[in-house]
Amino acid sequence: MNKILLPYLVAINAIGLFLYGLDKLFSKQKGHPRIPERVLLWTARIGGGVGCWLGMLLFRHKTKHIRFKVLVPLWTVAWGILLLLLYYHN
Repeated sequence: MNKILLPYLVAINAIGLFLYGLDKLFSKQKGHPRIPERVLLWTARIGGGVGCWLGMLLFRHKTKHIRFKVLVPLWTVAWGILLLLLYYHN
């Protein structure tokens, strides 16, 4: 794996986990602005699926939303396949 991709994936997954935890915290406070759902989903889409999925499970956040139950694992698997292809291509 190249020297840019691995640090990027570690960072975006840490950000995903952080965003889900932060949004869960915000959800419990009245009147506090929330993190838009599109931001949470895009974080998974751009490579942060593992962190987002972990955040969903750890914080029990967005687990009842069908879009999240389908899209976060889907993007995680898609990134896993991409990484395997990149690994075996080299």
